[in-house]
Amino acid sequence: FRQEDTENERGVVLEEIDMYRDTPEDLVVEQLFASVFPGALGRPVLGKQASLRKMTGESLRAFKEREYTPDRIVVSLCGSFTDDDVKFLADRFSVLSPGKHKAVRKTVYNPAKVIRGKSTEQNHLCLTWPGLTDGDEQRFAMQVMSMILGGGMSSRLFQTIRERNGLCYSIGSFTASYSDTGLFGISTAVGRDAEAKALTLILREVERFAAEGVTHEELDRARELLKSGVVLSMESTSGRMNRLGSSLLHLGYCMTPEEIVEHYNAVTAQDVARLAGQVLRPEALGFSALGRPAKETNYESILAT
Repeated sequence: FRQEDTENERGVVLEEIDMYRDTPEDLVVEQLFASVFPGALGRPVLGKQASLRKMTGESLRAFKEREYTPDRIVVSLCGSFTDDDVKFLADRFSVLSPGKHKAVRKTVYNPAKVIRGKSTEQNHLCLTWPGLTDGDEQRFAMQVMSMILGGGMSSRLFQTIRERNGLCYSIGSFTASYSDTGLFGISTAVGRDAEAKALTLILREVERFAAEGVTHEELDRARELLKSGVVLSMESTSGRMNRLGSSLLHLGYCMTPEEIVEHYNAVTAQDVARLAGQVLRPEALGFSALGRPAKETNYESILAT
């Protein structure tokens, strides 16, 4: 990395950071991540202006040589390639020198509340609970749980918050898994006048989900949606490549699409109910609000019910 290259790249990233601040649906999640995951994991991926301005060609080169070492690199290929192509890549990467990696501190989910003001038309909300680590045996049940609760237009949250009550345009759930921790979240954007009702209904649905579990109809629909996603992803060369590389990097092995489908088929209503009781605990709730928020005490009274 030459110094002039560093300066150019730094300018581009600083522009991206400024643009990113105009995306409240991302900021509300990011500010909660920073609180529930104290330390490096909770820091913004793009960095901050102060940290970026300190970067030099030498510091970037040192980071690359320390972190991007042969034992930590996976090369994934998919499509039209030959044995010679594979050998060429293997030869190129095998000359890299081993590096001394910095010790990684274990990250633990920490329930937190973050409320910040921003000039937006709607208030953006994010709720989180501790999730699963990479490779956890319950990850397929977690995907089924997320699909039923907040995955698409047939999900409970979408039907309750948008369709029946008209409180938002979109609402959904998401998961994030890492080597030592994980997270399950729900995010939406609502008008300030509808915020209290929307938040109350979200928490009511989560509580009902954890207490009553799911129906067999919901289970079947969620499994079919997830399995169809696996099959459709096989149509994309880049999707196959990313799946293989990510699996080998994070799990140490690659599952075939047939094996993934079998795991989804094996998820039972009891599995989802048990996981919901384990994850969706009131005392583990993290909460983030961004926009023209109400007083903190208002949120606390709703979240405590």
